[in-house]
Amino acid sequence: MRLSKYNKSLGILSLIASMVLLSGCDSALLNPKGQIAMEQRSLILTAFGLMMIVVIPAVLMAVVFAWKYRASNTNAKYSPNWSHSNKVEAVVWTVPILIIVFLGILTWKSTHALEPSKPLESDAKPVVIEVVSLDWKWLFIYPEQGIATVNQIAFPANRPVSFKITSNTVMNSFFIPTLGSQIYAMAGMQTKLHLIANEAGTFNGISSNFSGRGFSGMKFKAIATPDEATFDQWVAKAKESPETLMTMDDFNKLAAPSENHPVEFFSSVKPELFKDVIGQFQMNHGGSMEMSHGAGHEGMDMSNTAHAGAEE
Repeated sequence: MRLSKYNKSLGILSLIASMVLLSGCDSALLNPKGQIAMEQRSLILTAFGLMMIVVIPAVLMAVVFAWKYRASNTNAKYSPNWSHSNKVEAVVWTVPILIIVFLGILTWKSTHALEPSKPLESDAKPVVIEVVSLDWKWLFIYPEQGIATVNQIAFPANRPVSFKITSNTVMNSFFIPTLGSQIYAMAGMQTKLHLIANEAGTFNGISSNFSGRGFSGMKFKAIATPDEATFDQWVAKAKESPETLMTMDDFNKLAAPSENHPVEFFSSVKPELFKDVIGQFQMNHGGSMEMSHGAGHEGMDMSNTAHAGAEE
């Protein structure tokens, strides 16, 4: 009776665990809407499948052995002096080594193929968006359109987007999960990221690096418009805004810490504002960072998702 209750409880726990695991199958990472995210999902699933080659047999053998050699099974062969098998050794060493070699090759190729600073192959001209991480909001500058927005971006679907990213405060991380790679935003430095949306839609963008009190509300919307005309209408809407960012004083006012900042549009932007933001942070002769307001130096151009590497 006690064993029956135990088995029933174990079955319920297994069902709950299965439901929890399956509930994540429709997550942003596994439901990509962009070329980069689709390739990253393929890499994740491939690596997962390879690891299951080891995990599934190990789990099954644990269950089978426990059943076969249970105390009540008096017919099970008992070999207390057995200690070695060349066949078993060959399997437990060869299979993991082959998996590791394959994963190493796959990781090497995919790391270079999905390098964030590498432009995407496309006949369409990329939309250039300059991103500045603020406390606790995102400023997006469109240098070619002469506008800026807070916590909202737009670009045509099936057209590459070239992001140039920096921070006006602590290190942060720019991430649109359904489109692909996250990348750091760092003061005095510039990182690059190239993405593309394979279909129209509105996607969630987040800050994926803890940056203080307002971190949880540091979110934005990425709108992939169905065509160029719709994107042009969005730009025209931004140009109707009475707000502007024509001076560093305007920028510094916007940069003041705020939580859950609403979407905001600026009809005109100071030329080279993005470079000026980077130029505020200069390296002094002692090698430490200091701020220099009004400087136009580009700083260091850094491009990597995990470790920023200097780029000429």
